[in-house]
Parts: sequence; structure tokens; C-alpha cells
Amino acid sequence: MSNSRNILVRSFFLLLAVLAPAAAGAQDATGQATGAQPPVAYASVSELNGILTQLQKTAQSMQSDLGKMRIEKWKADGATKRQTLANVESIQRNLQSALPETIAQLNNAPEDVGVSFKLYRNLDALYDVFGAVVESAGAFGSKDEFQSLGNDMNGLESARHAFGERMQKLAAGKEVELTRLRAQVKTLSAAPPVPPKKIVVDDTEPPKKPPAKKKVTKPKPPATTGAPPSAPPTK
Repeated sequence: MSNSRNILVRSFFLLLAVLAPAAAGAQDATGQATGAQPPVAYASVSELNGILTQLQKTAQSMQSDLGKMRIEKWKADGATKRQTLANVESIQRNLQSALPETIAQLNNAPEDVGVSFKLYRNLDALYDVFGAVVESAGAFGSKDEFQSLGNDMNGLESARHAFGERMQKLAAGKEVELTRLRAQVKTLSAAPPVPPKKIVVDDTEPPKKPPAKKKVTKPKPPATTGAPPSAPPTK
């Protein structure tokens, strides 16, 4: 179990280190981003909602059962009681603050690699610390305390296991996306850049044309009608 957890953690660190630069480089020839992220599939959202619903119910039960513990009545040494109390306080702070915040972030981005890895690490930390509290309750606490905490432990392990399987599928999908982005970046980097459009500005003033001369029209002589006038008589 520990080996598979380490493999999953290393895989996600690798994806976080490589996927972001590749996505940033996926631009067209003009330097603009190639487009928005595709919508998340309904099946993926439905799967995540089922896991988170189970996790939230388990978290509520954990808070209730931790609040009912009477560690001061345990027949244990002072160091064990103090350590268990510190673990309980740490778990309660996580359940009231860090866990709900991460769940809200994941609801807004169901397939975000960074947020998914953040939640998985948080569940790992809760599992380890809560396991120590359950073990101490089994050794020094009442039967009711151990039984209720044991049920919470089973619910936490179930949600953690389901989310781990989702992480593996998400990692496989991101590797496919990473391969596509690398090919796209390689194609775009090999393509010649689009030359900028040239704008020619003609600032030379054309020569002015001489003004056209006005044509002078001569008046036409009056038209003559009939015989010419006779000469006056001589004396």
C-alpha cells in the first residue's frame, strides 16, 4: 500500500512539473493561447461528488466522535494522554478548516491536478494521525470510543481509497493530454512565423494640374432675311 502511494505521489509531482510549462507553450503562431480548457465530463463530476459526499459524512462523524472522547479518564501515562489530545486537536482543526477549503476548491475545478494532489495529501495526513488516535483508544479508551472511532476510520479509508483510484485515472488522462500538448508545441515551433502585414503610406503630393482655360464664345452675327436694302437716291 505504501509503495503504491509513493508511486502515485511521484507521478503527480512529475505532472505538476511538466504539464504547466507545456500548456503555457501551446500557443498559435501569433502568440495567442490556443483556447480554453475543455469542459469536465459529467461522469468525472459525478464520480467526484460521490467521493466527496462520503468524505464529508465521515468528517462530520469524526468530529462528533472525537468530541465525545474522555481521554482524561484513560488509564494511561501522562505523555500518552497529552500526545493523544494534541492529535485530536490537530485533526479537529483540519476537519473544520483545511479539509472543507480544499473540497470547495476541488468542486470549482474537479480535475485540477494541483488541488487533487492537495486533497490526497491531506487525506494521507488525516489517515496517519487519526489512526494513531484510534490505536490509543483501543488500548486505553472505552469500548464505545474504540468502536465509533473504528467505524470512522473505515469510512476515511474507503474515501481515501476511492480518491486514490480517481487520482490514478486522472493521472493517466493528464499524461495523454501532456503528450498532445507536446506534439502541438513541437508543430507550432516548427511552423514559420506569420510575417506582419506591411502598410505603405504614400506621403508624396501629386503635382497640381493647371487650371483649365475658359473658352470664349464669339457672338454670332444677326441673321439676314429677304433682299438687301437699296441705295438711297442721288440728287
